[in-house]
Amino acid sequence: MDYGGARVLAAAFRAGGVKARVVPPSDAFSNSLGGKCTSGDECYPTKITLGDFLAILDRGDVKREEAAFFMATADGPCRFGQYAGFMRKTLDELGYNDVPIFSLTSRTAYHDLGDGFERNAWRGIVAADILRKFLHMTRPYEINHGDTDKVFEESVEEVCRVVDGGSHLAEVLKTARNRFNAIPARNKGSFPLIAVVGEIFCRLNTFSNQDLIRKIEQHGAECWLTGVSEWILYTNADEIRRLKEKGLFLSKKMLKAAAKRYILKKDEHKLLAPFINDLKGREECPVNNLLKLSLPYLPWYGSLGEMTLSAAGAIYAHKKDCAGVVDISSFACMNEIVAESVFQKISKDLGNFPIKVFYFDGTSQNLDCDIEIFLELARNYSSKRAKV
Repeated sequence: MDYGGARVLAAAFRAGGVKARVVPPSDAFSNSLGGKCTSGDECYPTKITLGDFLAILDRGDVKREEAAFFMATADGPCRFGQYAGFMRKTLDELGYNDVPIFSLTSRTAYHDLGDGFERNAWRGIVAADILRKFLHMTRPYEINHGDTDKVFEESVEEVCRVVDGGSHLAEVLKTARNRFNAIPARNKGSFPLIAVVGEIFCRLNTFSNQDLIRKIEQHGAECWLTGVSEWILYTNADEIRRLKEKGLFLSKKMLKAAAKRYILKKDEHKLLAPFINDLKGREECPVNNLLKLSLPYLPWYGSLGEMTLSAAGAIYAHKKDCAGVVDISSFACMNEIVAESVFQKISKDLGNFPIKVFYFDGTSQNLDCDIEIFLELARNYSSKRAKV
């Protein structure tokens, strides 16, 4: 989905002996291919991801007998659970019935490839999220345009080189931190801080959201983007919830899920520990605490997935003194439509805390006016709050 996460996941596959590489960046050609095979009623990420796969086959980037596509899936109130099946049907109709689609599911909290792959991938994802934090904390203030992107991309490549050897990961991250801190910048931390939540694909994939975060930065704000690790921790928490509902408190599955939770948190804490001071004010909310924040608006035991996380994320952003919240979503995304339905209530309860939803469907939009209006509200809110 995002630049760093996709690359470390591919590196984890390679560490497990699988030839894997990241799908090339989406462009107008791949988007048009996806559009030809969709009706327009699907989620926008369906069109993008299908188009990206079809472009690889159309261009002949790999021999079809060597190609296999990875498309994760999910269980719950989201059309994402239908992506892999729809793609299988489309490939068959186009004559690519010999090209496999491989999938993992959130129903098993993505256990299926075994503990070795899972742990390597998790460490890499946490590392990529840390690098993205440094990217967004630095880029709005850089003096020389492009310095921060260059350090970020090079640091991601370094993480990928060691993702199969977790003992080196912390050192690579420390080196990256020092490189980010050495970038010439002015007035770091002086811009209003905007939390970014929303549908996980659209908020992380810059093509699908017209690089909205970069545009917000250009208007004089700093963004704090929710990363991939939150979703992994959420699927683990949701697996435990479902097992409890079935009364399987001491089952083998419950013990495995609890052990996984312990390991996920342990590895995350270990990788984050050297950067406590660097990332002060950008601490992610523990998932169990996040779910409690959503309770008055979208009860976590009935409202599943990103709708709950986005609503709770907005409340947490207010607690962390953000100036406002941007929700990035694909057009007609059920999860974010539900979240938007409670944002007005959340905003009012928090003293008219600015929350803005940006929907994307592949059509070109001039976002500058909406961004400027929202940031004016955010600056005014932040100024009034500072006086209280």
